[in-house]
Amino acid sequence: MQPGSSGQITLTQSPGSQSVVPGQTVNIKCKASTTVHQYSGPQYYLSWYQQKPGEAPKLLIYLTSNRQSGISSRFSGSGAGNGIDFTLTISGVQAEDAAVYYCQSLHVINSQDVFTQ
Repeated sequence: MQPGSSGQITLTQSPGSQSVVPGQTVNIKCKASTTVHQYSGPQYYLSWYQQKPGEAPKLLIYLTSNRQSGISSRFSGSGAGNGIDFTLTISGVQAEDAAVYYCQSLHVINSQDVFTQ
């Protein structure tokens, strides 16, 4: 899990790394230093990606909680509703889930779109 930042915007993920046993439920937290741009209601422009060695990042979750087509239902996203705190949950974790996970967000600063990376 790696933090992303753009200018003064920082995303902090926790835990930094985690050893788990197959079948466990894993929660990865993402905390933004400033409010993520809101799409509608509880949905914010916060996405989760999975990246395995030698592969391109794969989109898992977009708009806080929407699962990308083809992604297992074991992956789910949620937010605290404050535009700051978000969680990726992996239920019944499997060996194949070993990867780097990271969040990405969109913010509107001075009427300009700013993406973290």
